[in-house]
Amino acid sequence: MARGMPSMVALLGMLAVAGYQNRDKLGSMLGGLGNNDRTGDPGVAGQNQGGLGGVLGGALGGAGAGGLGSILSGGLGDLMEQFNGSGQGSKAQSWVGPGQNEPIDPNDLEQTLGADTIAELEQKTGLSRQELLERLSKTLPDAVNHFTPDGHIPSETEASRFV
Repeated sequence: MARGMPSMVALLGMLAVAGYQNRDKLGSMLGGLGNNDRTGDPGVAGQNQGGLGGVLGGALGGAGAGGLGSILSGGLGDLMEQFNGSGQGSKAQSWVGPGQNEPIDPNDLEQTLGADTIAELEQKTGLSRQELLERLSKTLPDAVNHFTPDGHIPSETEASRFV
């Protein structure tokens, strides 16, 4: 199923590898995405083929910031569908709407995303299953909240303002 939702996988990988707390660094990290000699945070696994470049390289296809807006908008939409389909929609909606963000347990997140998506993210980020789920469970609620300031999933054009 994950193979049909590359924008969701790219969004989740971006959050897992870079972490929402380092979101201000994302622009500079993505600037050299096509370069094999790029440098970035030394704490990020697999800088060249894995890590952020491995997750986003194929999805962007040289589209630049417009491609990132598409990944963000499409990824958030796909993510909300996953949460709605797994019975976790109200939790995910708390991240989009106003008010307190409900936390997500790593086990619930794993069940929501599914084994295929988790395996693909493990491979593309170089993170272990446990580390991936822990990072995403901590960063996902605040990241979705940040990227939906108007209380809805942004359009591709609206999402471009975040990148």
